[in-house]
Amino acid sequence: MSKKKPVRTRGKIQLSKYFQKFKKGDSVAVVIEPSVRFSFPKRIQGRTGVIEGERGRSYITRIKEMNCEKIFIIDPIHLKKIRKN
Repeated sequence: MSKKKPVRTRGKIQLSKYFQKFKKGDSVAVVIEPSVRFSFPKRIQGRTGVIEGERGRSYITRIKEMNCEKIFIIDPIHLKKIRKN
């Protein structure tokens, strides 16, 4: 995982990503936005999970880690929706 952003995007936050909406049951991938402080472990970078609900402006996400499922509360700027075919 790269700790730095490319030079042209450094310090910028995409507001559309910050205010994106998800529904319960949506599949999402965790993509850490380095310019925003995050309070969850780095080991879940790139993992996929399912949205369980909302808590404030953050989303409750169920992610399978090792053999058990864990629940994380993640801001929407760190989430990317996955399309199901």
